[in-house]
Amino acid sequence: MSGANALFRRDLTLAFRQGGTGWLGAAFFALVAALVPMGIGPEPQILARIAAGYLWIAAVLSTLLSLDRLFQADFDDGTLDQLMLSPLPPTLMVLTKVSAHWISNTLPLIVLAPLLGLWLNLPPASYLPVCLTLIVGTPALSLIGAIGAALTVNIRRGGLILSLLVVPLWIPTLLFGVGAIDSVALGGGAAFMPNLLILAALSLVSAVLSPIAAAAALRLHLT
Repeated sequence: MSGANALFRRDLTLAFRQGGTGWLGAAFFALVAALVPMGIGPEPQILARIAAGYLWIAAVLSTLLSLDRLFQADFDDGTLDQLMLSPLPPTLMVLTKVSAHWISNTLPLIVLAPLLGLWLNLPPASYLPVCLTLIVGTPALSLIGAIGAALTVNIRRGGLILSLLVVPLWIPTLLFGVGAIDSVALGGGAAFMPNLLILAALSLVSAVLSPIAAAAALRLHLT
């Protein structure tokens, strides 16, 4: 575990020191949400109806923005080869890097979400559900995205291929995340807990399967 802790601290330090990708994703998240009233008009009823879906779409796009750097920098400078040969199990290495990615890139989005919900006229009762669904559901985005990042790690400018690989796999998470928030905003909240539990199940299943698949993909490229 000492190796995993060292890797976790290293990735967090690099994320905030070299380019500030986490804050870049948060700025992109805010910019995408800020453009909505300009594109569809400032009518409060329309904004309230689409706010939940738009916040989740913005979170998906912001996560996608940083995914190609999950393994790419380490692959380019040879660090990934050393990590794969180290005593640290490859699946634990992948899980550690994904955890650091989630904290540095997705956690700032969750902090911003209530403020952007206010901008989009999201009902006040939905602020807590927005944060809960993002906290529970976005780990699945990073974990599934790790598989695509591992598959495209040796492809220069593989961002488009990465998008085509992971976005279809993110659709269930997106649907249940939006459904949970809409159930509170529009339907009284009866379906909130079932949707939240499904999101939790998606993240847990991804936490089990995605590190195995991503590690296998990395081994394929490094052999």
